[in-house]
Amino acid sequence: MDAHKQVVARLRSAFSSGVTAAEQFRRAQLLNLVSLVKDNEHLILNALHKDLAKPKFEAVLSEIEIVLNELYHAIDNLRSWLQPDYVNKNIATKLDECFVRREPLGVVLIIAAWNYPLQLALLPMVGAIAAGNCVILKPSEVSAATERLLAELIPKYMSQDCYAVVCGGAEETESLLENRFDHIFYTGSQKVARSILQAASLHLTPVTLELGGKCPCLISDQVNIVAAARRLVWAKFFNAGQSCVAPDYILCSMATRDALLPEVCQALVDFYGKELQKCPDYGRIVTERHWIRLIELLSKSKGRVVVGGKSQQDEKFIAPTVVVDLLENDALMEEEIFGPILPIITVESLEEGINYINRREKPLALYVFSENSSVVTTVMENTSSGGFCSNDGIIHMTLPGLPFGGVGASGWGNYHGRWGFETFSHQRACMLRGWALEKINTLRYPPYTDKNLGWLRWAASAKKTPWNSCTLL
Repeated sequence: MDAHKQVVARLRSAFSSGVTAAEQFRRAQLLNLVSLVKDNEHLILNALHKDLAKPKFEAVLSEIEIVLNELYHAIDNLRSWLQPDYVNKNIATKLDECFVRREPLGVVLIIAAWNYPLQLALLPMVGAIAAGNCVILKPSEVSAATERLLAELIPKYMSQDCYAVVCGGAEETESLLENRFDHIFYTGSQKVARSILQAASLHLTPVTLELGGKCPCLISDQVNIVAAARRLVWAKFFNAGQSCVAPDYILCSMATRDALLPEVCQALVDFYGKELQKCPDYGRIVTERHWIRLIELLSKSKGRVVVGGKSQQDEKFIAPTVVVDLLENDALMEEEIFGPILPIITVESLEEGINYINRREKPLALYVFSENSSVVTTVMENTSSGGFCSNDGIIHMTLPGLPFGGVGASGWGNYHGRWGFETFSHQRACMLRGWALEKINTLRYPPYTDKNLGWLRWAASAKKTPWNSCTLL
């Protein structure tokens, strides 16, 4: 669409003017984003409730506070992030100034997902603003109320020359991707990620992909079963299971499974009461289409439902559901569930559990529950995942100091905190040389000699002190 080309051109003109380069501009825009969130908390909560029936408690924790914490972290650290990193030098560059300078990429596109529609739109935007970029934000049309609110609020609080919101579905996204961007940041499914990569390849645009995958949770026999059940129930059924880092399935022994199930039932009653469908603290599936997908997955499963299973289409309600006695090729194990359905796979040993995980694509998050630290270490050292957390779920992604991102099929690249700043920055290698010691430079000029080559190899090499040598202080 010509309108999208005009938006990109407007932002590129603003970026070319250099307005986003100044630290004070970046800081001011981050503070404006703080005001946007704080001034409109009530509107944000209403939109999230319309989209996902998010309880206020969950919405504040996972959408509002996580964004504010990210903003405060960026504001507090922006000056230090902008400082150049000076690097070690060899003898040949001893008199030069050698450093890495962070520079903004230009105009970036952020395509957000619907399950945390505020968080997944604004967290990457924080890193892009801090790094000095202009941003086009494409919220998810699935979470329509939050999409409309972002489209209304961002132009009111942020520089309209530098930041824009584009609404719409797949057609609008395809139109946007026809334009050249300096970076594309996408959160969503692997299927859509492939089409984004194809579009980006035409312009050789770098891409960050925050995808999903089946996040395993391995529970050892040595575990506080009551605490494990409560933490597991909270992490899995938070946002009605619609979290990319939610535990997707459990691996444990038969004995641990049998001990875990009654504690899961008790935790569900403790958290949501005996009439769960009436509980205001439990969310809903985002759309009827997503509800149907989950119900079809459950109906195709050859496993046995031992907890939950109740659903109601007009409310987009699915009760927390636990399924056991599944085979590895069960329908529930073929793709990310992304809903309140929890399969439990029984394994006979820690080694079998690790092998099961390693036979599958690398997940976005991996969890292990155990009172034995050696078990935790063994799982961590013998698996690969985007993030890793022991004895809890989801919590690791709330810390700005930790990078958040996938590996392999679960994503490329990281963000949160400095990691987001680095993702949206170009690390430019800089060497500032003077005119001194020109006679030494003659060593590298023709005519070449073995003697000059020997001197250059000595001057350019990294010098290490032999272990058996003495150092004079």
